[in-house]
Amino acid sequence: MPVLEVRDIHKRFGRTEVLKGISFSMEQSQILSIIGSSGSGKTTLLRCITQLEQADRGRILVEGKPVFDAAEAPNLTKAEKRDRQLNFGLVFQSFNLFPQYNVLDNVTLALRLQAKRRPDYAAKKAAILQEIDAEARSLIESVGLSEKLKNYPCELSGGQQQRVAIARALAMNPRILCFDEPTSALDPELTGEVLAVIKALGQRNMTMIIVTHEMAFAREVSDQVLFMDSGVVCEQGPPDQVIDHPTHPRLREFLRNFSK
Repeated sequence: MPVLEVRDIHKRFGRTEVLKGISFSMEQSQILSIIGSSGSGKTTLLRCITQLEQADRGRILVEGKPVFDAAEAPNLTKAEKRDRQLNFGLVFQSFNLFPQYNVLDNVTLALRLQAKRRPDYAAKKAAILQEIDAEARSLIESVGLSEKLKNYPCELSGGQQQRVAIARALAMNPRILCFDEPTSALDPELTGEVLAVIKALGQRNMTMIIVTHEMAFAREVSDQVLFMDSGVVCEQGPPDQVIDHPTHPRLREFLRNFSK
């Protein structure tokens, strides 16, 4: 059974149809890279999958269970929508860290808020917070920042801030981790450290969707590459097929322009 099924997703902003019936599926532990020109709909698709945007039509299933259905979405409560969103973690182009919190607090904030919903929170508060703290420290160590626990975002490089953002997304234990151009705000010398963390997550069998312009990285780490143009999927397949032997004329044009 696919871990993720995206079925006939449509999204319109005013008169502009941005997504025109997107469908694809992913297996557990796969890495899917989404490529395409600016304005092709990549980020909108990712935001619809993670439900930061509500698609106008279509369905999204995780392990066979619907987590989004456009027909029923208006009737969901905020709590129901939030619970379904927890299937996904999202790392943005910009780091989106809270400047008033240090690294440890940025990673634990969502976990602490979620813990307050537990029926045993009042009785076991100290133990629960200790567990959250230990989990966050382990995640921060996994992205190579254990020595920066008490630093604030302004004291970190762009690459370090993005690694904190990755640890924060992982803290919610998502089924699928999504990245929206995670290196676009970084200087070239910092890009490698973030890509190395993502690559390591793939080696630990994390299921991931990566919107990227890093063609060499997409070729190296992806199980599947999906090319979008004007709101539709033009080609999808293994990287050696899509990137090295493209068949769709728009994909060939995109790769020629990209290599210039």
